Amino acid sequence: MAEHPRLHSLPGGRDGASVAPASEARPAGAAPESAPRSRPELVPVPPSQPRRPAAEPLWREVLGERLRELRRECGETLAETAGRAGVSPQYLSEIERGRKEPSSEMIAALAGALGTSLGELTTQIAIRLRPVASPARAFPLAGGRPAGPTMLAA
Repeated sequence: MAEHPRLHSLPGGRDGASVAPASEARPAGAAPESAPRSRPELVPVPPSQPRRPAAEPLWREVLGERLRELRRECGETLAETAGRAGVSPQYLSEIERGRKEPSSEMIAALAGALGTSLGELTTQIAIRLRPVASPARAFPLAGGRPAGPTMLAA
């Protein structure tokens, strides 16, 4: 059975050791010692910050989930749906996984290929996003100032 090489501490390492002790030093290419070494104990590190609530899902992620559900409800493969919508199966797969953000024309083509409309699909996605939406309002109140987060253009 092959023996594994011994590892040495690097200067400035996590354990604070700057160099391996002289008693452990050996010339390059020398055979490793046969004496067993004890392994360091693993100690769990508590999180430095409290856990934040789950992030609000992105539009493209919810869109992808719903498109995949509709495709599976129709009993279709990626290739069948993609062929009718005029996209590649690879691109449809990336949309379903929430990796791509398709244009409104592409979403309409996919909705049509799955037997629904762009408006109906958009409504379904909006309903799914609504329960996790922030209670902060992004539209102006009676005073004319926004109550939620605001991004100003430079």
